Order: sequence, then C-alpha cells, then structure tokens
Amino acid sequence: MRIPSTLSRTVGPLLLRRAGRSGIDLRTLRFLPASITLPVRRHGVDPLPALGRAREEEPVRRLTTLFGKGIWLVSGYDEARTVLGDATSWSNDLGQFVSQDGRGDSEQIGGLGMTDAPLHTELRRCLTPEFTRRRLARLAPRIDEIVEARLDAAAAAGPEVDLVAEYAFPVPFEVICELLGLPVEDRAAFRALGAARFDLTQGGAGVFGAAAETREFLIEAVARQRANPGEGLIGALLRDHGDRLDDVTLGGLADGVFLGGYETSASMIALGAYLLAGSPEAVHRLRGSDEDVDAVVEEMLRHLSVVQIAFLRFARRDVELGGRTIREGDCVGVSLLAADRDRRLTGGDDRFDPAREPGRHLAFGWGMHRCLGAELARMELRAALRGLAHRFPDLALTQDETTLPWRDLSAVYGVDALPVRLWPGDPVPPAPVAPRGRLSVRAAAGALRR
Repeated sequence: MRIPSTLSRTVGPLLLRRAGRSGIDLRTLRFLPASITLPVRRHGVDPLPALGRAREEEPVRRLTTLFGKGIWLVSGYDEARTVLGDATSWSNDLGQFVSQDGRGDSEQIGGLGMTDAPLHTELRRCLTPEFTRRRLARLAPRIDEIVEARLDAAAAAGPEVDLVAEYAFPVPFEVICELLGLPVEDRAAFRALGAARFDLTQGGAGVFGAAAETREFLIEAVARQRANPGEGLIGALLRDHGDRLDDVTLGGLADGVFLGGYETSASMIALGAYLLAGSPEAVHRLRGSDEDVDAVVEEMLRHLSVVQIAFLRFARRDVELGGRTIREGDCVGVSLLAADRDRRLTGGDDRFDPAREPGRHLAFGWGMHRCLGAELARMELRAALRGLAHRFPDLALTQDETTLPWRDLSAVYGVDALPVRLWPGDPVPPAPVAPRGRLSVRAAAGALRR
C-alpha cells in the first residue's frame, strides 16, 4: 500500500500536531460537569435508571453548554446507529478542541478514533493486515496457553482470590503484549500505565496525562525496534511502513491498539465472571458447544457494554436527529450502554439472558470507526470465559456486590477487584478439566468467519 505523498513523513504532524482551531483546550478541565457524566455512571453493572428514562423520553438530549458549544447525549439505539454510521455529517477530529501548542510528541492528540477520512482510512489500512482471520488465528494457541497458565495460577492461589488481579487483567495484558511484540522485560512497566487512561475523575487533564505516558512508552518501543523489527505488530508496521512513517505516528497506531484491546478486554473478563457467579445457566452454556459459547459472549458484550460512550462526534453542519436540531460545531456523545439496553434491540427485556439470540449490538461501535480488534476481543473472551466455566463452575462472590470497588466515572467501565471463591469446600484445588470443544486454530478461524 502506497501512502500518498501528503500522508508520508507528514502524517505525524498532520495527525498529532493540530492547532486547536476552536481555541478550546479540553486539557484545562480538572473535572467534568455533573450534567454530562450521566452516561458513565452506573449501579453495579446496570445503567442508572435516569439514563433509561432519558432514552425513553428523549433519545437525543441536550445536556449542557461547554465553551459555547452544545453538548448532546444520544441514547436511543436507532439514533446511535445513525450517528455512528454517518461520517459525512459528523467529525471525530478531537484535535480541534485541544490546543497542541508547546506540547511534546507524546502529548499530542491522535488515534483512529479521533481522526477523520482520508487520514483515518490510510492509517487504518496500515493496521488491517494484522487483524485478518489468518493473522488472528495464529494467536489462538498462545491465547489458550495464557488462559491455562492463569487458571493454574488462580487455582494455586485459591480457593479465595481476587479474580481481577489473578486473571481478568493478566490474560488480556499478556495477549496485547504478544500482539504488539513487546519484549518481556518491557511488560512490567507497561502494565502500570493502563487503568488511569480511562479514569474521568480528574477531568480532561487526568485522561490526557495518562494517555501521554502510554503513548510515550510505545513511541520509545517503536524507536528501539526500528533497527531490528520484532515479530509482533510493531515490527510488522516498521517493516511495511517504517520508511514512510515516523516513530511518533507508528507509536500512535500501536497506542490505539493498546487503547482498544487491553482495558476493555480486562473489564469484560472481570464483569463476565461477575455475571457467571450469578448465572448457572451461563456457566452451563459456556461448557457446551461453540455456538452456545458464542451466544453467551455476545449477550455479555451487549449487556455490559464496558465501553460506555463512543468517541465524541462533532457536527460538521446543522443536523436533524431524533426530532432535534444539533448545530454545527456541537458535540455529541453516543451512549453505547443505553443503546444496547434499548427495547428496540432487546424487545423490552434488557436483563442478562444467556439464551438470547445474538443481535446487532453496538459494544464495538458501528461504521468506519468500529473497533478494528473486535474479533480478537471475541477470541479472548471465548477462551477466558469458557476456561473459567470449565475449571471453576461453582465460582462465587465472597463480597456483597454493593461493596465492590466499581470504577466510577470511567469511559471503560469495570471493577478494581472481584473477590471470589473458586470452588466450595476444602482448600485443595480441583483437577483441571479440559474444555469440551476448545477452539483450535482452524475452529477459531471458522468462528471469525461467522
């Protein structure tokens, strides 16, 4: 793939050094107004009732005005798909609201989710080959190895463990490091940078500061591999595009993969385990056929929607949506959680139902900005949740759900600890039970085709 000359060595400056054309700098926000935090607040795994009422009463609602711009919430399923699927009326260019003056490379705003075509298209093409069925299928055996090793470690630490520390975070962390091709010696430092990336309690300042740290780490990782590219995604990007793209741009692409593939999968595994502890039917189905496993995973994705709100959109012109007029320049947040609980998708019953026929949920977004790593995430979830159901079918919480450390005001929802008892009775761990129908490389590729 030949990147046009205007997108060659200048991609970094174009993508990461835009000048905050609106004169607004979201980095100056030390907190978020209460009026716009509704879509990222929950009661346990469920949205606040107020979010459901807002969706039913006004699926397109103006929340407030910030820096002279209208801030809107889209919570209805049909309206959400309309916005996410329309790149003509809506821009993802967050750089127009963040001043770049006097900031280093790692502090710049970039990433596929914050970029418009044609730049988005060209950069996504750089990553797409690493997410084909063939490339993902090669990871299936390694994912199985990681899952089995972490199940063994949890059993050795049991019967009572924190499943977040022992399982939910280590599994996707090791997978994302394998995908990126990070050396083992780099992984401990990298792991410490994850959770703060999505914490909104400190407003824009906290989010952008944490983002700069992970991006700087990956820019340096690209620089270290430039002379001798490794076997992972960073090495592939350097081999295929290193002569045209600089370390900052390639590091930004790697950071986008990390952003979409680590914290989100960790939260899904943790909250998926939380649901398993209260659903014998889900455990039973995860011990069944590949089709049953797929259905449970899809229902968990819909019900949990851990990515609570899509990348912000900005109206390119006046837009009519849901009976409201959104003015040019206004900001729209699409609540994926609210949309995935909409009666138009669920038929009126949004409870977790392991037997539900999979629908067209929006957990991975929609349109040109749909998560590039969606199928990799599904592979991880199938392996991790199936492994839990087979090894620890009697998994139970040891702490009341109201006292769990839920992650408030986080763009990616989760829980910081999940105390569980892996099996009842004496402390001797049960013998491992091989999952029936474990997805092989060939089966994994078949699942992706479905």
